Amino acid sequence: MQDLLGGLLSLFFNGTPDTEALRVANWSGWLDPSLVQTLTTPIPDPAAEAIVQQHLDALKSLGFLESNQAVLLQVGNQTLAAHQDTTPLSAASLTKIATTLAALTTWGTDYQFETLVSTNGTLQNGILNGDLIVSGTGDPFFVWEEAIALGNALNQAGIRQVTGDLVITGSFAMNFEPDLATSGSLLKQGLDNSLWLGEAAAQYEKLPEGTPRPQVAIMGNVRVATATLDNLRPLVRHQSMPLATLLKSMNIYSNNAMSEMLATSLGGAQAVAQKAAEATKVPIAEIQIDRGSGLGMENRISPRAVVAMLIAIQGYLQAQQMGIADLFPIAGRDGGTLEGRHTPASAVVKTGTLNEVSALAGVLPTRDRGLVWFAIINLGAGDIGTFHDQQDRLLENLQAAWGKPSPLPTAVTPGDRSRDPINWLGNASRNQVL
Repeated sequence: MQDLLGGLLSLFFNGTPDTEALRVANWSGWLDPSLVQTLTTPIPDPAAEAIVQQHLDALKSLGFLESNQAVLLQVGNQTLAAHQDTTPLSAASLTKIATTLAALTTWGTDYQFETLVSTNGTLQNGILNGDLIVSGTGDPFFVWEEAIALGNALNQAGIRQVTGDLVITGSFAMNFEPDLATSGSLLKQGLDNSLWLGEAAAQYEKLPEGTPRPQVAIMGNVRVATATLDNLRPLVRHQSMPLATLLKSMNIYSNNAMSEMLATSLGGAQAVAQKAAEATKVPIAEIQIDRGSGLGMENRISPRAVVAMLIAIQGYLQAQQMGIADLFPIAGRDGGTLEGRHTPASAVVKTGTLNEVSALAGVLPTRDRGLVWFAIINLGAGDIGTFHDQQDRLLENLQAAWGKPSPLPTAVTPGDRSRDPINWLGNASRNQVL
């Protein structure tokens, strides 16, 4: 297999006037500058071009307009085949690639969101006379298991009953609920096992054997604070799983609520687009983001921008001894939105689906061509399953033409982060009694 390291660390596009800004990628904060290569002219590959044309012809025969389809195949410093690769089209959840890149460059792989639990009251004999105040900072994956662990930490702090209210402030969502009051009600239930219904009890059974059942009985109501609260005494600091784990979970299931929360914490959709454009040197016109999740036809991204973002993510992760497979689902292994599809095993991909949009992007490992970066966007009314089949067939044809690699390149082999308890839902070590 040819040496593709330099290719993974560079962006390669046509030298047209509107792409002059792409000629030098700013990797200074991430990589050894000596690894960054000069951009070169695309070198078409006849086999790749034939396979892309076959994809377009198949869709045309099914009644889909060729002008609504876009494809880019890229290896190292070579653009092998392209159709409308600079045209921004509705990309659905490929938008989450931009959100992923913006989050990485802003916070880093190990960043953890904090949720601080405080009080304005006093504790005596297990009874907290006052309110329990929960202040969030945007944790996008606070679910039943996390609430159970937090409740146990409050029990460790000596709290069994709260005479006042449960007060929610800041950016807090439980079970992906955007409404603060609803999230507060769910948290009140999660902290007190006597209130558990079927779902909470079911999630508890997934925790390690011997995990205590929390008992924090809140006698008052759930309130949302609209002003800053002063003179509070901190009780417990809860930390989320590391950002890399959050992003992998978000991308496997294409979780819209998680992506929206991250985008909000990053400053909104326009901030995500700007950060992605700055990291890739792709013109901002090719990264039009209305929502960080990709919901809505207004999110329009070009295949060139999608591939550039994936390469930028890979370059960033390599400096952390990680790879793109640590943040995106692996076909044949991770399931999620890939369930039921025939995407070639070991491809690392991100799906995107709306009523009239199906998109797929990622990297396909091959024997003869190494890592093939790709973006496919298909638009048109009809059965989305048809688009899925055609996308998978395109990738299958590429792998048939160039062979399956053995062994897999390290770039698409994920680390075993599951062994570290910090990455487990409901892990007690991420709660600090203050």
